Amino acid sequence: MLNSFRLLALAALSLPVLAQSPTYHVGRAATPADIAARDITVGPDGTGLPAGEGTAAEGAVVYANRCEECHGPEGRGADQGGFIGKPADLLGDSPKKTVGSYWPYAAPLWGYVDRAMPFDRPGELTRDQVYSVVAYILHLNGLIGENDKLNAETLPKIQMPNRDGFVPDPRPDTP
Repeated sequence: MLNSFRLLALAALSLPVLAQSPTYHVGRAATPADIAARDITVGPDGTGLPAGEGTAAEGAVVYANRCEECHGPEGRGADQGGFIGKPADLLGDSPKKTVGSYWPYAAPLWGYVDRAMPFDRPGELTRDQVYSVVAYILHLNGLIGENDKLNAETLPKIQMPNRDGFVPDPRPDTP
């Protein structure tokens, strides 16, 4: 009986491997070009931001077509939470962590939108569209004007309202 159990357990554990076999002809291995196109890490100081630019006015159009269904009109929330806020929204028993209330730096927002949005087709937006959507989000939070150009030079200069709401980690094993 013990041998039968082991065989059954081995068979069950091998199912995920079989589901990924070439027999199903789903997907393909990523090429170096595929990896290079998505291998973007954006630091708080803007390192890693690619070329491109956009404005909130341009972002409003992209948002209406690709974001509003989940995030609601003007980012106030629908299926997913909104991203409009201010640091006071963090007070109380149910803090509301939004771009405007919580994020200490603006530049990583570009990386998040590029990597994860739109939810049903992440990575679909062009670099200019990502800059435009980020500009729209920042504009809705009152941080930039509707026609301000957002790019690799201007995005890291935006002072987020909660920048000083974070403290350095004093542990010696963290950079």
